[in-house]
Amino acid sequence: MDAITPAEVIRFWVDEVGPKGWYVQDDELDRTVRDRFMAAWIDAPRLAAEWTGTVAGALAALILTDQFPRNMFRNDARAFSTDPLALRIAGAAIKAGHDLATPEPARQFFYLPFEHSEELADQERAVELFAERMPGENLLHAQVHRDTIAKFGRFPWRNEALGRIPTDAERLVMEAGGYGALVSGKLSLADLP
Repeated sequence: MDAITPAEVIRFWVDEVGPKGWYVQDDELDRTVRDRFMAAWIDAPRLAAEWTGTVAGALAALILTDQFPRNMFRNDARAFSTDPLALRIAGAAIKAGHDLATPEPARQFFYLPFEHSEELADQERAVELFAERMPGENLLHAQVHRDTIAKFGRFPWRNEALGRIPTDAERLVMEAGGYGALVSGKLSLADLP
């Protein structure tokens, strides 16, 4: 099998799957991502080192390390295992200006590693980046992620996959619908103990 290229990753994720498929749970899509990109994900540290010198390469490396594992390993700790690598790639790519050279909506993939971090400083950076460089609906999501980390120091919706014992307040979040309840306003973090 030929090596995966950045163009193939981008064509698949940005053009074939597109925004309508990025944030929905779809077992068939998850299987497709595993089948087509598992070998590349396993080789991600090497590929990232090769790819990140260009705008397209950095974007592809971020999709490979931050987006694909969430599909390949849904409800499994491995979904977050390349997050530290994605965060390093994103920081360097933003410093190089690769994010601003990438049109929306794909530009968000440079900022999502900060939004996926369970560190408050990274969350603050995600909100800042979305506010300054890609304002719109994504800003609300960045704010909810930041506020969740400010409240709990972690994402309650990852507890099961990571084998963490939820607090009573985290349990209330999950019983109300988790992340979706927070984004929709059905549940407010301010109302939790």
